[in-house]
Amino acid sequence: METTDLREATLGYVAPFVVFVGLMGVEHAAGLPPQWLYPLRLVAVSLALILFSRRYLPLRASFPLASIAIGVGVFVVWVAPDILFGYRHHWLFENALTGAAVSTAPSGLQSSLAFRILRTAGCTLLVPVVEELFWRGWLMRWLVDTRFLKVPLGTYAPFAFWVAALLFASEHGPFWEVGLAAGIVYNWWIVRTRNLADCMIAHAVTNGLLSAYVLITGQWQYWL
Repeated sequence: METTDLREATLGYVAPFVVFVGLMGVEHAAGLPPQWLYPLRLVAVSLALILFSRRYLPLRASFPLASIAIGVGVFVVWVAPDILFGYRHHWLFENALTGAAVSTAPSGLQSSLAFRILRTAGCTLLVPVVEELFWRGWLMRWLVDTRFLKVPLGTYAPFAFWVAALLFASEHGPFWEVGLAAGIVYNWWIVRTRNLADCMIAHAVTNGLLSAYVLITGQWQYWL
């Protein structure tokens, strides 16, 4: 029974992220048009959440106002370095390993209202749920004990904390340094709250504000 529970929980925490990243990798590798593939990715990830993750989704935040404030703070950290110093094209952040801060959406698609709505909804409502399930809900616990259900949410272990933060940073390519800062903050917040809902709220606020910033300023490089 324990093995079955562990297998089901692993699917619940990991499957939506694997679907999301896997389809994104297929899009980039095949050069497929995002106007078709992005909606498909959203549908596929939503189905994975419904099929595998429903019982693992938290229902109530412990500190909603603080979570919102943290989300705003991470957003400021994300955009402030470029605004203040404009170093994004330095070789540390634009190279063969990290890629470049350039949007994959063609200019014609950027003017599409439907794409803007879908991308904003995906970034704000879907990505935070998928990533928090994976990074803070599963990986930080799995790195402590592969039978991760035995590890309470928010358990602090230095190795797990910093490996998860570094891998989260690597996921963000040329924005790795602000991705690292965000990963550290979100990891710290799960340790403090022991509640994935708080991390999901913070992450959603960050992504929602970043989406608004992209649409208002036209800085599409933030939507890789």
